[in-house]
Amino acid sequence: MRKERKIFVLDTSVIIYDHNSFRNFMEHDVAIPITVLEELDNFKKGHDTKNYSAREFIRIIDNLSEKHSLQEWIALNGPEKGKLTVVLNEMAKVDAVKIFGEKKPDHKILNAALYLQEKYPSRKVVLVTKDINLRVKAKSLNLNAEDYLTGKVKEPDSLFTGKTEINDFPGELIDEIYQEGSVALEKTEIVDPAANSFYILKNHKKSILSYFNPVTNSLEHVKKNMISRISPRNAEQTFAIHAIMNPNVNLVTIQGVAGTGKTLLSLAGALEQRRLFHQIYLARPIVPLSNKDIGFLPGDINSKIGPYMEPLWDNLKFIKNQFGQNDKEYKQIEELVEKEKLIVSPLAYIRGRSFSNILFIVDEAQNLTPHEVKTIITRAGEGTKMIFTGDIFQIDTPYLDTESNGLSYLIDRIKNHPIYAHITLEKGERSELANIANSLL
Repeated sequence: MRKERKIFVLDTSVIIYDHNSFRNFMEHDVAIPITVLEELDNFKKGHDTKNYSAREFIRIIDNLSEKHSLQEWIALNGPEKGKLTVVLNEMAKVDAVKIFGEKKPDHKILNAALYLQEKYPSRKVVLVTKDINLRVKAKSLNLNAEDYLTGKVKEPDSLFTGKTEINDFPGELIDEIYQEGSVALEKTEIVDPAANSFYILKNHKKSILSYFNPVTNSLEHVKKNMISRISPRNAEQTFAIHAIMNPNVNLVTIQGVAGTGKTLLSLAGALEQRRLFHQIYLARPIVPLSNKDIGFLPGDINSKIGPYMEPLWDNLKFIKNQFGQNDKEYKQIEELVEKEKLIVSPLAYIRGRSFSNILFIVDEAQNLTPHEVKTIITRAGEGTKMIFTGDIFQIDTPYLDTESNGLSYLIDRIKNHPIYAHITLEKGERSELANIANSLL
């Protein structure tokens, strides 16, 4: 006997997270409450990805409405796909608006799901939302509710770190790496290493830093190098610099808590390679505090975005101050900014652009969705290198977590690709005070 198809009711947060989400429920049917369309109408203006997602979904619905009535169950294109409908009736016997005492859009969406549950008693109706509180409210009304799982990373605590420590590595092979610069992988007992992954090889008092080169199929020596007068303070920072400077690696991710040097090393590496690229682009997503839009800040657009970009300017200033004001390097950094060879900008401003021969650094990437990360990377043209930095345990947006953010997704999905390298920075180097805050507070 054929099992009854489920009905998934999508909340606005799911559409904002992934405007193609309705296509990812296989043979099951998808319902969109009319309130969701009303909320998306409020999001359609703006340059942020959420505004883009709202506009794209509205276009999709508009195209469907040209051939079908949205109140019908419309078959979605694709093998074994379910159907889509827009729910106009948001009145149910169990009225969420009365129960929770407020006529909020969330409560109307709950009523739409409850209405479908009453109309199709033989089918399982599930509310899908990124909003934890809305899931709790749904379950209190005996309504099935779950998170949108597409793009989620399983077990983020065991996410790829990019580094392995081997304590009993043969001493003669360590000597060979020192003397020859590398050792063939077949001489070691390392099996199926990830491309460009890093190793700390130890044997009693001997130790060496190395990485697996997928081109030569060997472990190669990673030396401690200074970039823009910034010297690595630990093994992980040494690995990060190697990944940033490796000409065979076009995509780098650096994960770590505050103060581990993610942004500083990325910017220092970019400045060291400035002659290899037409432009250095340093961007970060604008995540307003207290859920206030940047429109609340006074002044023109530069005044509004200034506070969000300040941490990036601070890192640039730190690097510049490693040189004297009369030094050639100090003046070159100032010229890079003046001639717009080095640009610090909100991430929202890159939509629709293509980047060729550019070194692109994306800071605070944990505040991006998987779709946003994909959108950014697809902007890359010939000769472009991208570096994503962030802390997956410090997320400032309400509908992302350690499992669903774009940085975790990127690290999990693209590991082992020959043009990709990743390292997790573990030791804070900002100050002892910052280290205490990270570990104890």
